[in-house]
Amino acid sequence: MQVIARAAAVLRALRDHPGGLSLGELARLLGLPRSTVQRIVEALDREQLVIAASPTRGVRLGPALLALAAAARFDVAEFARPVLQALARECGETVDLSLLDGERLVFVDQVAGAQRLRAESGVGVAFPLHASAPGKAMLAALSPTELALLRPRLRLTALTPATLTDWPTLEAELQAVRACGWAVDQEENAAGICALAAALRLPGGEIAAISIPVPAMRFGGVRDELARRLVERCAALRSTLGGR
Repeated sequence: MQVIARAAAVLRALRDHPGGLSLGELARLLGLPRSTVQRIVEALDREQLVIAASPTRGVRLGPALLALAAAARFDVAEFARPVLQALARECGETVDLSLLDGERLVFVDQVAGAQRLRAESGVGVAFPLHASAPGKAMLAALSPTELALLRPRLRLTALTPATLTDWPTLEAELQAVRACGWAVDQEENAAGICALAAALRLPGGEIAAISIPVPAMRFGGVRDELARRLVERCAALRSTLGGR
């Protein structure tokens, strides 16, 4: 079990350093003896799970992982649905799952809440990133490089009087999202509808978000409790996904 865990740690370290790492760098990152890392890397190399990166950069992830990844066929909607169902049951509100799609997000799954008056968005519907809770959660989850590449393509169009339409204000809110772990939409996408959301980084690098839309008339009274449950459920899901 220890050997498998250490081999997985090597693969995760190389995932985060696509240019490759030397044996010494891997040993320092993982807190393992260099001789232990060398034995693990040699075994992974025989299976083509790692290959030489360059004469100076040690090893990187190998081609055998591509076949394994293809066979896995990760289905985020199927994987996340139990979490959506649990949140909808606990909160009584609708819970959505969305994926980042260029300069927008697209809803890919939904579990309806039990409330008679509830907020719902159809599967396949697209929302702008700057004016929605899942969109802001996704923007906050991007790396600085990813955000810099996306920013020129975003148009901060006003959808309601509450929509954030300038970058300094939006950037300040994204920083707050990173600090607390969840984003909020205060009638910024549609009048009368508020929402909370938290983002997830999937195994293939894609970004998803789980969100809870709520009619504005009762949002203030339930916001903090919904945020707590959402953050707890998403943290457990991230752990299952490998801590990302």
